[in-house]
Amino acid sequence: MIRPAQIAIVTVSDRASRGEYEDKGGPGAEDWLRATITSPVEISRVIIPDGREVVAATLRDLCDNKGADLILITGGTGPAPRDLTPEAMADVMEKELPGFGEEMRRASLREVPTAILSRQTAGIRGSTLMISIPGKPSAIATCLDAVFAAVPYCLGLIGAGFIDTDPNRIKAFRPKT
Repeated sequence: MIRPAQIAIVTVSDRASRGEYEDKGGPGAEDWLRATITSPVEISRVIIPDGREVVAATLRDLCDNKGADLILITGGTGPAPRDLTPEAMADVMEKELPGFGEEMRRASLREVPTAILSRQTAGIRGSTLMISIPGKPSAIATCLDAVFAAVPYCLGLIGAGFIDTDPNRIKAFRPKT
């Protein structure tokens, strides 16, 4: 039996962490994942404040201690002073995968001109893939639709848990052997 892949969703938001704002990114990402992934997964969600140190510490813990195979991080990727998610990810990841951010911005630019302000990225720490995504559910769908076909293969390459997808939503790409 295949062990369920461990997926963590981290919402980075000062206001949501204080209860002043309803987190829509975390639930939006989870809904998208549950509608797309057909293999067994366990999904956890956490809300933390903005800030380089707290984001980096949370990501390290999820990678090194909690056994996350995939982490989606919503929030903190804009140009505002407290938006430091990419810097925190850089502190934690061993390899950057810039193509994820490039493709998510390209897909988002078809919908909104301010997508160019996004500093989304992705990277690997050990056997964990981390991807920063927007916080708005419709933007989450746009971005994950653009890049998720590569996620199952990437997870396999780094020794992470197995994920398969509903080919009617996203056809996971795996090279023919």
